Amino acid sequence: MAVKLTDKTPIRYIKGIGEARYAAFSKLGIETAGDLLGFYPRAYEERGKVIPISKALDGEICSVEITVRETSAVRIIRGKLSVFRTIVEDESCVMELVFFNMPFMAKSLTKGRRFRAYGRMKIGLYGREMVSPKLEPILPGTPLPYYVPIYKISPPLTQKAVCSAVNEVLPLCEGLAEILPESLRRDHGLLKRGEAVRLMHRPTDKQTLALARRTLSFTEITVFRLALASMRRSVEKGNSFALTLKNSGIKHFFEALPFELTGAQKRAVKEIFADLQRETPMARLVQGDVGSGKTAVAASALYLCVKNGFQACMMAPTEILAAQHKKTLDKFLAPFGIRVELLISGMPAAEKRCVREGLADGSVDIAVGTHALITDNTLFKSLALAVVDEQHRFGVKQRKALLDKSEREGRRAHMLVMSATPIPRSLSLIIFGDLDVSLLDELPPGRQKIETYIATKDNSREIHEFIKTEIAQGGRAYIVCPLIEDSEENEESSGGKRAAEGYFKELSDGVFEGIPMGLLHGRMKPKEKAEVMADFAAGKTKILVSTTVIEVGVDVPEATVMVIENAECFGLSQLHQLRGRIGRGSKRSVCILVRGGGNDESAERLAVMRDTCDGFKVAEADLEKRGPGDFFGVRQSGEFSFACAAIGDISLLSETEHIVNAVLADRENIEYAELFKAADVFLERNESGKTVN
Repeated sequence: MAVKLTDKTPIRYIKGIGEARYAAFSKLGIETAGDLLGFYPRAYEERGKVIPISKALDGEICSVEITVRETSAVRIIRGKLSVFRTIVEDESCVMELVFFNMPFMAKSLTKGRRFRAYGRMKIGLYGREMVSPKLEPILPGTPLPYYVPIYKISPPLTQKAVCSAVNEVLPLCEGLAEILPESLRRDHGLLKRGEAVRLMHRPTDKQTLALARRTLSFTEITVFRLALASMRRSVEKGNSFALTLKNSGIKHFFEALPFELTGAQKRAVKEIFADLQRETPMARLVQGDVGSGKTAVAASALYLCVKNGFQACMMAPTEILAAQHKKTLDKFLAPFGIRVELLISGMPAAEKRCVREGLADGSVDIAVGTHALITDNTLFKSLALAVVDEQHRFGVKQRKALLDKSEREGRRAHMLVMSATPIPRSLSLIIFGDLDVSLLDELPPGRQKIETYIATKDNSREIHEFIKTEIAQGGRAYIVCPLIEDSEENEESSGGKRAAEGYFKELSDGVFEGIPMGLLHGRMKPKEKAEVMADFAAGKTKILVSTTVIEVGVDVPEATVMVIENAECFGLSQLHQLRGRIGRGSKRSVCILVRGGGNDESAERLAVMRDTCDGFKVAEADLEKRGPGDFFGVRQSGEFSFACAAIGDISLLSETEHIVNAVLADRENIEYAELFKAADVFLERNESGKTVN
């Protein structure tokens, strides 16, 4: 019995989807017909842009319309590999098509038949050829699509299977409910939602694709900003624990610091303390460049909370960073009798149980940990302040889970989030729309400017000699590789990337033989990683070969050299984070960006790193050079994922600002009901990692 399709229909009931394909679609987060409609192509092949064979350049991917002139027999080479060749032509030129292990093509490519061929042109000694191009028959009265969609696939899914499934659900586009009121669509030249969704899957030309993308992006950004506004309203409606400066001894805390706070730190502390003294829960972001002193600011808030008789916690994304924070907070707070304990999954069970008992009975004042803080068996007696570091690594759901542990008598904890990921100033107030923002825009006195140089692998000998010299003078060095092991390379990635495991062995057995070295990467067990970092921090090892696992939270003042292999593989903001692991002491520090390849554009990007150490300038350049769609990838945008929109799209953010303000000012208007409903759905689905269309 046929099932009538709706956007809620499970995909297992869609024609052509069996158990294997259903499982593969599920891995991609596609459970319903509506999910499939929102599963937009990741790219498009512009096959409709047809050029004459004679105009195609060597190595160019292009479309040509050809007629089969003659074919050859299928040849078998070494008993396994089959080769089939055919001569084709257009009005301008002749070329050859070559197919390996595709003997069935001989039946289709018969003399006189016409095709559109899409592939990479190769020009050699014997003329022009395409190897295994994609062919579409040219038939009278049957137009070929200008764009052919390319979807993200997971075996056993194929492009053909996904296209077929999408074709089955495309008729549902006509019945998709509108989110934007007709007046908004008309004023901004947007399509109906269903038409936009259909054209995203089957665009007829560049113009229709651009308009469809703009319509859906406009909708997503508008909904996103309404969702942030709703989050802010929920915070402002709540009640919290008002703290007081009176009798807290806060003056003694600041006097005991081994340094003078910068003006930016003092300003942030003043803003935070003002928030903490109100009964409305604080929701504030402290955003500052690497080394700007965010932890000291957070420590002052933690101190005030404990001295008011409450507990606090700090959640970090990695165990290395959590352990680092515990060490730092002990230095700041232990002299005042404040008990700080670490809670991470890598700890022995008995130690975790002891810490949890202390949190439950109130004998532990502050817990520093990872996701272990939000497990069901972690309970607080009187949690009044939650600090979340590197906030982009945590989603709304995780932050909420932490706050839920503080619910007591209708009140919940204050929330302070911190981020060292530089976000362009033009975007930060919009992206963090649910938070007040304190900006640490100056570095503490004594922080050394890091000298940055660009090199190639041809400079390896000089780099290694420089590292030896630095170690002889008491320094230490990081060497960062983009891969863990060589087997991570695949056909889509360029060759020649350094792998940490192999490079560690090469260096320790070779040029650095006799110098104690460490290896660190994300596949190691937490205990192993902690031991490796402890050895490096203590000076037992002098060189640490690592992946980007050291990007955040590693503080070794004696480290004076950072070598980043295949620097062209990383975004500028990530390079800046890695560079921030050095320059933490009083000695001169040097960062060497080693190019393993890349083009002129990648060279320009690395030049930005060489010319500035200002994280916000780096972020602006990253946004400009990589484009808004790439700047905020999964790791950087963290909480929210989009089907079409790029959160860095300045023009759309600007265009939607007054719309959102108008909608919020007229909340009772029935026209906006679907917008508010979509905002609620947006938050729910992003907590589960799904996108909204």
